[in-house]
Amino acid sequence: MENFNEQSKQPSLEKYLPHNFLAEKIILSSIITSPQALDIVLRNVKIESFYFKNHQELYKNIVQMYENKIPIDVITLNTFLQDNGELEKIGGIKVLVELLNYVPNLTYLEEYIRLLHDKFLRRNLIKLGYETINSAYITNIPLETTLSNLELEVFNLVNETAPHQITSTTELLSNIFLELKQKSLQPSLAGLSSGFYDLDSFTQGFQKSDLIIIAGRPSMGKTALALNIGLNILKNSNKPVLFFSLEMSKEQLIYRLLTNETNISSLKLKTGNLYKDDWVKLNETIKILASAPLFIDDTPNLSMQDIKVKIKKVIFEQNYPGIIIIDYLQLMQISNNQTVNRTQEISQITRSLKNLAREFNVPIIVLSQLSRNVENRINKRPILSDLRESGSIEQDADLVLMLYRESYYHLIKENTNDINLVELIIAKQRNGPIGTVELEFDSKRTKFLNPSLAV
Repeated sequence: MENFNEQSKQPSLEKYLPHNFLAEKIILSSIITSPQALDIVLRNVKIESFYFKNHQELYKNIVQMYENKIPIDVITLNTFLQDNGELEKIGGIKVLVELLNYVPNLTYLEEYIRLLHDKFLRRNLIKLGYETINSAYITNIPLETTLSNLELEVFNLVNETAPHQITSTTELLSNIFLELKQKSLQPSLAGLSSGFYDLDSFTQGFQKSDLIIIAGRPSMGKTALALNIGLNILKNSNKPVLFFSLEMSKEQLIYRLLTNETNISSLKLKTGNLYKDDWVKLNETIKILASAPLFIDDTPNLSMQDIKVKIKKVIFEQNYPGIIIIDYLQLMQISNNQTVNRTQEISQITRSLKNLAREFNVPIIVLSQLSRNVENRINKRPILSDLRESGSIEQDADLVLMLYRESYYHLIKENTNDINLVELIIAKQRNGPIGTVELEFDSKRTKFLNPSLAV
């Protein structure tokens, strides 16, 4: 009796899964009667998009004919099906004859395809729901694994809804012309301003979908520079900044932010030994920062999957972030962690980060360590090959910035005001020049400044 019940549930489920019989018939009829429709459908419809098994079989054979460069009409299709013993699978010749009775209107073909895709996604969503219920009962699989797999399935399903359109050069050039005209009327940076003028003149701001690497040896100021850039973007654009800190706690980062903005030393803040004026500045700064769309996550050992989930949460609650900052690359890991070779693992991470930047159409800044090889050279200015596991980082990054402070190696004693000269080396820029810009670093406030503003 139990087996009978189990078997009876499945046909019931299949019977009521969303589908559109008429849309499937019209699309197949369009393919047989119009070569123009064939190209459109093959670009946008998969075999499993059809609900009925005989329609799937028919479309599969049409795809095979197309790949073998066989002309497609009702006669050639019938012959191909007969020769391959597939005619009965699709329901016989009567199914082909019935398709000729449908007179498709190619004007609405894309709408029919959209209807087909909509039902296909709804069926997948229902099946995913049943799979989720079943997996929740399997207690010998860690909950984190189950949730991670679920998130990945939902993510893939969401990606299926995104339109994949081919854009003509006419449309692209028209859009670019209008964009250039707008820029000429209102001159501004193409991307988000870093707040550092010389750097912006090289890069024209941080561009959407770019992967940006800030590299340096430990204690060179990578985190401080990233925080400064994040704050500058908040002040200039008020767009959300999402900061993933895999090394420092969020409390440490907040102390740095307060030191940065109030000019009160970190030691005074940590001890609470503040004067009346300090409390006034601190109160004003906290009010400003509390209302700013800055989000800090200090979860250790973050995977790419974790980052995707958290970005989507911010997008759902706020808006698309202006920039995403990750501190730092070598502390990241991949979800399944199956790769033995660390270089291969880093390669997967950087490729995923680049894809993430493109998917959400935001610049992503990733901090990276440099190898110890730099310490063994007389000239310690970093070069691209000093990046740890550098091959994939060089390949995937659109912009690579490298920090170099002479005082880091020679402990210059003349700097009694705690201001040090810093070279920010633009070692790679996919769409612009390379070179070096100078900044000032206030070690007391862990703050980077434009040289003319250093006081």
